[in-house]
Amino acid sequence: MFDFEKLDLYQVIKEQNTKVFRFLIEHPEMDSFIVDQWKKASFDIVLNLTEGTGRMVNAEKKNYIITARGSVFEAVAILDIAHQVGFIHDEAYKDFYDGYEKISKMLLGMIRSFSQQQ
Repeated sequence: MFDFEKLDLYQVIKEQNTKVFRFLIEHPEMDSFIVDQWKKASFDIVLNLTEGTGRMVNAEKKNYIITARGSVFEAVAILDIAHQVGFIHDEAYKDFYDGYEKISKMLLGMIRSFSQQQ
């Protein structure tokens, strides 16, 4: 088992991405640019987390986690626009938003822990 697979955060991000990808499959009417950007931003969160856990130096790990958190912000901005133009109804928006907020807080906790170790 890889180190990242042991993280609760990895499991939360994986669940969020599963929800996002299923939603996008079930709503083919969404604008393809929004779909592509949302997939990329959401997927980048998990990829940066996993790549960061593979780094040997805490400063490098921290940089990847910061980048992952930036991707969360990007995904939320895309989500907000998609909601505003009517692609996402209120209930789904809140569910996605809450998931990203939880991920952001967990990533921030990791960032702070790396900052304290330096």
